[in-house]
Amino acid sequence: MSIKIKFSIFLAVLLLLTVGLLSIMVLNGIEMDQRTQYEQFLDQQARTANLYVMQSSLAEVTFTHEEYIKVKGKELAEQLGEISGQLVVLYDSNGDKVGESLARSENDDLKDIINYALNNKIAYQVSEDSLYYMAPLLASGQQVGVVQFYYSLSRNNEFYHNIKMLFIYIGVMLFMLSFTAGYFYFNTFATGILKLKKMTDKIKEGQYDVQVLSRKDELGSLSEGIFYMSKQIKQTIQEMITEQEKLKLAVQKLSQLEKQQKEFIGNVTHEFKTPLTSVKAYIDLLDMYPGDVELLEEAKLTIKLETERLYEMVEKVLQLSVLEKYDFEYNKERINIQEIILQVCSSLKGKMDKFDIKIETQLVEAFIDVDRESLVIILINLLDNAIKYNKSNGHIIIRSYISDSKVNVEIRDTGIGMPQDADNKIFQPFYTVDRNRSRENGGTGLGLSLVKKLMEAQQGSIQLVETSDEGSEFLLSFPRYKE
Repeated sequence: MSIKIKFSIFLAVLLLLTVGLLSIMVLNGIEMDQRTQYEQFLDQQARTANLYVMQSSLAEVTFTHEEYIKVKGKELAEQLGEISGQLVVLYDSNGDKVGESLARSENDDLKDIINYALNNKIAYQVSEDSLYYMAPLLASGQQVGVVQFYYSLSRNNEFYHNIKMLFIYIGVMLFMLSFTAGYFYFNTFATGILKLKKMTDKIKEGQYDVQVLSRKDELGSLSEGIFYMSKQIKQTIQEMITEQEKLKLAVQKLSQLEKQQKEFIGNVTHEFKTPLTSVKAYIDLLDMYPGDVELLEEAKLTIKLETERLYEMVEKVLQLSVLEKYDFEYNKERINIQEIILQVCSSLKGKMDKFDIKIETQLVEAFIDVDRESLVIILINLLDNAIKYNKSNGHIIIRSYISDSKVNVEIRDTGIGMPQDADNKIFQPFYTVDRNRSRENGGTGLGLSLVKKLMEAQQGSIQLVETSDEGSEFLLSFPRYKE
């Protein structure tokens, strides 16, 4: 059952009980007041009748009091009727009628109350609009008869009936007005409660966008509580979804890392095995032909190159694994990028001369905020690749410039270039464009991967800007030093 119907039924029952009980109490009060009035009036008439009969009987010395009532009964009744203005009937001590002020039809229902009045008690009987009042007649302290007064209740009943109808009309009007006013008043509460129910139903269905009721009472406070609760639930669910997505991405990343780790280990094993196989083969040949001088010289040169390549590979693998596993606190400082580039170029001059590589620099004085050792490793790896994969009599051009809060360094070579789809692969470990040339020049495919890790650790970036069969160009961006 709807709460509106419950409120309406409760209000109707409450108003009916209130109006009904109030009407009953007032009408009972009127009825009791009327009864008190006519009882007092008739009691006074009975006293007057007793006094009158007593005085009249004293004047007649020839009769006893009982004989006087029987002889003078009719006369006394008429006189008492004139005095009281009521219909009066007199009875002797035996209950026989001895006189009446006005002839009326007999009422056989009065015998019981006559007998009751003969026992020196007052009694009366109400029949429709008539009241028959019986009182004992006393003389010298003894009961000599009964006096009866007839009292009309028509006016009292008419007044009671009018008041009763007035209460009915007023009660109906008050009920309708009060019910209408109360209905609209309680309806605001019922509407608020129903709105709160709709809000909770929406939340139960997963719809958390609810409105606050514009009320200043407890229902308004409750709606605010539901509103903030729904927001909190929505936020919690969104956070759970976000965390679930993060967990999903973390699982995918772990799976990807596991796959990369397996590939990395496989590549390391393969790359380590290749130079070791070459070394082992020459050692076996030397055991078979110990006197072959030409084989000895060739073996010494090959073993030296493969050992250097193996050493470089081990060193870079260790550096990469350390960067993956640990977060270092780099010693960042104010560094002049122009000086460091020139120092690295000077350290690689012998290697550039060996491959007939010319280097050109277009540098500006600019200060960056990086770790010095990491910067040297970055530049050495990039310039070493530019030398290894360059052409005979090739060139390397290094240019630096300032752009907003960054210091950019461009390194261009005239080497063999890379495939167009290599820009996303060259920073992966062990990726090489030409494996045969990498082995000839000692390339491991780990340099660019190490450079990318170190650049990211310095809050910098590296990207392949351009590549073709005419060469490649890399762009390094470092955070500019701020005083």
